[in-house]
Amino acid sequence: MSKRSIFKFRLYVTGDTQNSAQALANLTAICREYLPNRHHVELVNLLQEPQRALADGVLMTPTLVILSPSPVRTIVGTLNQTDLVLHALGLETAAA
Repeated sequence: MSKRSIFKFRLYVTGDTQNSAQALANLTAICREYLPNRHHVELVNLLQEPQRALADGVLMTPTLVILSPSPVRTIVGTLNQTDLVLHALGLETAAA
């Protein structure tokens, strides 16, 4: 994976629930520290767009879908385990 890869994320949340807010805050912090100027986050609030959950196969929130770089991966939860998120992103060496 190139050091210049742009990461595209889609974060599914349910309104401003505590878990949804925590997932967004954790993703924001990870992007700020490990992917500055190399990320794009699409936020999908399933209270406003409930049909997206069915169309996209999202069964729980918060759910993060890593759209690029390939392959597409999914993480469910508040993203509070930074090491696991970095591993899923292929950035585990950045944490060492």
